[in-house]
Amino acid sequence: MDKTNEYLLKFKGYNFGKSIVNIEHLETMEDFEIRDDDVFIITYPKSGTIWTQHILSLIYFEGHRNSTENMETVDRAPFFEYNIHNLDFVKMPSPRIFTTHLPYYLVPKGLKKKNAKILYIYRNPKDVLTSFFHFSNWVVTLEATDTIEHYLEKFLDGKVLGSCWFDHIRGWYEHRHDFNIMFLSYEDMKKDLRSSVLKICSFLEKELSEDDMDVVVKQAAFQNMKRDPRANYNNVMQNEIGARNKGSFLRKGTIGDWKRHLTVEQNERFDMIFERNMKKIPLKFIWDINEE
Repeated sequence: MDKTNEYLLKFKGYNFGKSIVNIEHLETMEDFEIRDDDVFIITYPKSGTIWTQHILSLIYFEGHRNSTENMETVDRAPFFEYNIHNLDFVKMPSPRIFTTHLPYYLVPKGLKKKNAKILYIYRNPKDVLTSFFHFSNWVVTLEATDTIEHYLEKFLDGKVLGSCWFDHIRGWYEHRHDFNIMFLSYEDMKKDLRSSVLKICSFLEKELSEDDMDVVVKQAAFQNMKRDPRANYNNVMQNEIGARNKGSFLRKGTIGDWKRHLTVEQNERFDMIFERNMKKIPLKFIWDINEE
């Protein structure tokens, strides 16, 4: 266990947020008892995590859809490794939805029984990098970085929360047959939310009426979600974690914002590293909003 970084704690080769993680939980989470109807949302940070939490909350809980229950998504679909509100996971009623950035080798062993479901959301890493750069400069629990060039170095070296993006997505994809897992891209969700929600429902074996589907898609639209205090995490940021300045947890949510930040040289370097690391991974990546 490496405690050398002021902001990060390395446990079994993976970087956690030091200020919000509990060591005892890390040491026992592999043995956490999984139920057959558990659902895990798995992402690398800044890949549509909170959006997916909100979507699954809308799919699973009628009270969330019709706003008769006022529970924030941080409690509805809590982070498994960062139990911010110290919830008793064992006493949570089924179906339980968990959210995690964990690599494949640190999740509970019970997920390999293939009954519980995993929804893995991935996003093009140039936009992940850009979003992460802004986020790290905003939230007090992460190290601020002066330039995108400096952050690019840290990102490629895996010296950030969540460690190396390439290791995370490759690890999950290469071990996909060990789990009951569906991969879905953030960009596909942005381009056709309704179709993506239908795919998610099919995978989760959840049937919604047309009216309910309309409500889910409408409430899960980015701008509506950004205004929804249950979903936008602003309360958590302002009251519990802390930010360096005024801002929003949900910033832009666009495709291709990296083009405003990376130089031609940085982009070409990234492409070369991406090609080398991902040539055996056939997942589709969309880099620009205009791509089909």
